[in-house]
Amino acid sequence: MVPVAQETTANTVRLPYSFSRRFSLVAWCEASLEILHVHPLSLSVLQELQRGLNAPFTLRQIDEAEFEQRLNAVWQRDSSEARQLMEDLGSAEDFFTLAEELPETEDLLESDDDAPIIKLINAMLAEAIKEGASDIHIETFEKSLVIRFRVDGTLHEMLRPGRKLASLLVSRIKVMARLDIAEKRVPQDGRIALLLGGRAIDVRVSTMPSAWGERVVLRLLDKNQARLTLER
Repeated sequence: MVPVAQETTANTVRLPYSFSRRFSLVAWCEASLEILHVHPLSLSVLQELQRGLNAPFTLRQIDEAEFEQRLNAVWQRDSSEARQLMEDLGSAEDFFTLAEELPETEDLLESDDDAPIIKLINAMLAEAIKEGASDIHIETFEKSLVIRFRVDGTLHEMLRPGRKLASLLVSRIKVMARLDIAEKRVPQDGRIALLLGGRAIDVRVSTMPSAWGERVVLRLLDKNQARLTLER
């Protein structure tokens, strides 16, 4: 079921990202609430929209390019909830335990709740700081997804989550860094400003296309220190 949509700005209503992506639709409100969709919508999807939005709406078909632009606009305008979750470093869960406890890949990808992937990103950043890592590499291969930390100039493999998590993980990071989630063919650079342990931290985000999907590098920068540490 689609949860109640979240109002973000005067002309956007945010449906869950996974739902919008799965059915190629986005809610848009100007003079009235519209559901912009690429493909014809089934009766079951319309019923879920009616329950989730709890407001009258009209349908308007758009092409794939416009859908990507609209979806990108909705999700880049407000990522404050995700940022707040990531800033709660004190309650960050253990990186490896959290990764093991993630739902089955298919369930997570179909979920209306982005919290599990946000918690994984949060825990990943916390673990990187504990290890004294300067950057995090998220690399997608044909049959695997690899997360590596650079510590003292050397890359160390830390985790191999399910391969199908790659697009969801990369998309969430791109949303938080205010990058274009629809653009996957050219490199992009952005940043995420966080409070970690009471300190202002810049996370510089770089994405690069590859044969099997995008690769992401997160560089952890502290204005007051050349290297990040986490007080235990």
